[in-house]
Amino acid sequence: MTDWVRQVLERYGQEVVVRSEAGEASIRAFLQPVAERDEQMRTAPTPLGWKDGRLWLYLGRTALGEQDILEWNGLTFRVRSCRPYYIGERLSHYWAALEREQEAAGCGN
Repeated sequence: MTDWVRQVLERYGQEVVVRSEAGEASIRAFLQPVAERDEQMRTAPTPLGWKDGRLWLYLGRTALGEQDILEWNGLTFRVRSCRPYYIGERLSHYWAALEREQEAAGCGN
């Protein structure tokens, strides 16, 4: 890991909780919505209502698996994909595309 990426994450990153098969960990990462060119809200109708189809960007030092769950600022995310990025032969950071996890509708409550 390049030291400058670690320093930037420590200083400017957000506190994110990652839940995986190995357990739960609190890490520093950048997490933000992916900017859309026309800035329109990306939603799609489903039988249960509207689904927010916007993606979120993750930049961090921790590799994420497709079964991992991220929690940040009261929001929950699922991992769509994650890739390592290198500078030369040294690992710089991981990049991931995330989607918001939809809350299950309560039935009979």
